[in-house]
Amino acid sequence: MAMTTETMAVQAQQGLSIELVETMLARQPRDPNLWSALGALLRQAGKPEAAVACHRRALELDPNHAGAWTNLGNCLVDLDQYEEAIAAQEKALLHSGGAANLLPNLVVALRHGCRFDRAATVLDTAVKLLPDNPSLRWDRSLTLLQLGRYAEGFSDYDARLALPTYQNRIAPGPLWDGRPLNGRTILLTTEQGFGDVLLAARYVPMVKARGGRIILECHPELRRLLSSVDCIDGFMDVGGDFPSYDTHCPLMSLPQRLGTTYDTVPPPARLSIPADARAKAATLVSADPGELKVGIIWSGRVTFKDNSRRATSLTRFLRFLNVPKVRLYSIQKGPPEAELERLGTSTLIRPLGPHLNDFAETAAVLERLDLIIMTDSSVAHLAGSLGRPVWNLLQFMPYWVYGDRGDHTPWYPTMRLFRQAVPGDWDGVFAAAEQELRRVVAAREAGGILPLPGAAE
Repeated sequence: MAMTTETMAVQAQQGLSIELVETMLARQPRDPNLWSALGALLRQAGKPEAAVACHRRALELDPNHAGAWTNLGNCLVDLDQYEEAIAAQEKALLHSGGAANLLPNLVVALRHGCRFDRAATVLDTAVKLLPDNPSLRWDRSLTLLQLGRYAEGFSDYDARLALPTYQNRIAPGPLWDGRPLNGRTILLTTEQGFGDVLLAARYVPMVKARGGRIILECHPELRRLLSSVDCIDGFMDVGGDFPSYDTHCPLMSLPQRLGTTYDTVPPPARLSIPADARAKAATLVSADPGELKVGIIWSGRVTFKDNSRRATSLTRFLRFLNVPKVRLYSIQKGPPEAELERLGTSTLIRPLGPHLNDFAETAAVLERLDLIIMTDSSVAHLAGSLGRPVWNLLQFMPYWVYGDRGDHTPWYPTMRLFRQAVPGDWDGVFAAAEQELRRVVAAREAGGILPLPGAAE
């Protein structure tokens, strides 16, 4: 996603600091430029509330200050106050005479506020005015994909490769354009998160059908599971030495190369679970048919930039224990596992995370669970790929794969989506999930035919 742009000359490399600007303000307390400069520095320091107050002080002194308006809008996005942020960015454009360099900030506010149709319109204008800006084309791609306009959205998706913030290395040599391989070797490079690799794995057989040899760059955590995809001819370690190949393609460019539209999303990859992983899972998950075995995850990778919006706390999941016959299993990995210790007991929720060493073992556990309820992370893609019922609890602006409305996604038929209606409102999401969980349990108790908990009925 494009970063917002501060318009004041306050960047650290220019020698300004909070302390220096405060000293300058003591001498010039009615200078709106200094107040907005202080606000921008406070935002950089991770203090958006204080930054908002500074920008508002600048606007008290100069209501027509375009820089203060756009900087205020950036801070309001940080605070999930999207409608106010959009209004502030519109004021910035008004008082700047429609400055093109401010359009990206309006786009960020519109996208976070789920105003995708308008964001797409603004982006069309912005791309025409700033055609050499890959960040705008990337934002346009994500916006169109969110709207389900896949053919258009994927056409701009490679813009990410030109972003200064693109964190994956780009392999040398010719980039595959989707044409028949005719016996050539293609290297499929990994990027983004584990979930994106699982999402894109469905395209590997389609690449194989182009008549080539496939080498997949793969994280060790995924290697054993993806080894079951029989059309892969070889693996290379992430970040390792490049093997010999004729052409290459990042995994997340495959949907575009293979002509994906909303109506032609291929089914998830067929994954096989190793026998030893299944045997281990049998020791971890109860076989009691009288209980509904529910796996839970409340946080994705904590180093992911937007994780604070997509994650929540373990305590919210405790309400599911009020539903009869429900037993909870934690599949959480990483630092958030520490929340389990604060419960004071391991009898309410059985912690499985410490026992899971790779995605093959996680897959074996998912296979034994009746349902997975979780906030979005790579395990949602794993559960969906395995055809397991998974309820994905989504932040207000979710990943584009989940679209902008509805409770299902074409990417995973057994996944059900629960969306925030208001930014940051997890209470409504969990209340809806609990109500549906009670319905599922009641149907089981009644002995009726129960539809797959995650699938469309």
